[in-house]
Amino acid sequence: MKKILLFVLLFSANYFPQTLTSTKQLLLENSIIKNQPERELRQISFTSSTYGKKNAGLAILLSAILPGMGELYADSYSSGKYFTVADGALWGIYFGMNTYGSWLQDRYKAYAVTTGGVNAQGKGDSYYATIGDYSNIDQYNNTQVLSGTFNQMYGAQYYWNWQTDNQRKTYRNMWYSSEQAKNNLRFVVGALILNRIASAINAARLVALFNKRQADETSWNFSVDFGNPTGLSSNLNFNFQTSF
Repeated sequence: MKKILLFVLLFSANYFPQTLTSTKQLLLENSIIKNQPERELRQISFTSSTYGKKNAGLAILLSAILPGMGELYADSYSSGKYFTVADGALWGIYFGMNTYGSWLQDRYKAYAVTTGGVNAQGKGDSYYATIGDYSNIDQYNNTQVLSGTFNQMYGAQYYWNWQTDNQRKTYRNMWYSSEQAKNNLRFVVGALILNRIASAINAARLVALFNKRQADETSWNFSVDFGNPTGLSSNLNFNFQTSF
């Protein structure tokens, strides 16, 4: 019995110090890890757009020069082609009406020379407008005397004389047709201007839509993550994201 007790005492004396030492060492290591300063994870990020932005002012200028070109610049000629076609048609009408009006003008002037005895040299538009309202120069001058407008009387170089009233009316109709053709040109010019304004507005709208669509669809993002989390080795991560 005494030998057994002696053996137990000797075993305890050798075991417990080793256990305490191991426990103490483990606690010390845990304390070092917990007390070690923690390094934060950091990130650097870059975001940018990589699309070609279009200029609304340039689109408006192009449409002002030739309707439809602003839409073509904005990559949307499907609607711009109608402005181009309209512009071509209007220019065709303009030149056609101008040519026709010039032909009518030459026609009534030739009729005045051959039928009314007019000397065409040095005569202005107001003269050709006047001779259609009076049978001859004497009737016109008498009217100016009665109205007291002596400064508007014509001299001998402005002579004309319609043999019949039908001749005067025929000339008057020819002159009126020519003037009507010229006046109609103003409406064509107005339509050309309106076509350019409409095309410019449409082109500016399409450029804005193009820029918005490109900004939404084409961009990239680049980021760098670096740090040393607790208990781990240092690391460095690169991230690149893009959308089209």
